[in-house]
Amino acid sequence: MKSLEDIRTAAHQAIEELVEAAKLQAGEIVVIGCSTSEIKGSKIGSDSSMDIAQVLWDEFKAAADRGNFELAFQCCEHLNRALVIDRSTVTNQTIVNVVPWEHAGGSMATTAYKNFDDPVVVEFIQADAGLDIGDTFIGMHLKHVCVPVRLSVKEIGQAHLTAARVRPKSIGGPRAHYDESLL
Repeated sequence: MKSLEDIRTAAHQAIEELVEAAKLQAGEIVVIGCSTSEIKGSKIGSDSSMDIAQVLWDEFKAAADRGNFELAFQCCEHLNRALVIDRSTVTNQTIVNVVPWEHAGGSMATTAYKNFDDPVVVEFIQADAGLDIGDTFIGMHLKHVCVPVRLSVKEIGQAHLTAARVRPKSIGGPRAHYDESLL
């Protein structure tokens, strides 16, 4: 397993690159899907680590505070990939009654639940960008149209890393003109 400092460094670089590529604005949402098991080199859902989750939380929360964007942390499949968010992020989402823990929700969602000022869980969200650490499939929580972001960081620990941002749909066909800055 890579050291916690290596994991921290990779997470820091990944979130900073995503923020820049996605051109995140204040109040926009970044969804994080994360398997700490995969980071350790184990099969997803088999070897959770609260220590790794805390390191990731520290990096992602610091970036969110600097960039004034919101975070949503995807739970594992045992909670149907519901999301932990801070109550202040809730707009029209329905809050559900569940408290994630290490073996139902996962270490990352559990850590987020323990660290947000006023945590709640929702089933769906439409985020503006995301990091998927360990192939947890965050796509269902991104707005349309989802665009892959190629980061210089390809792994956090031993977990495969992918990133995405969204852009507005281009409508109108061949006679339409488009704002190139939104593509």
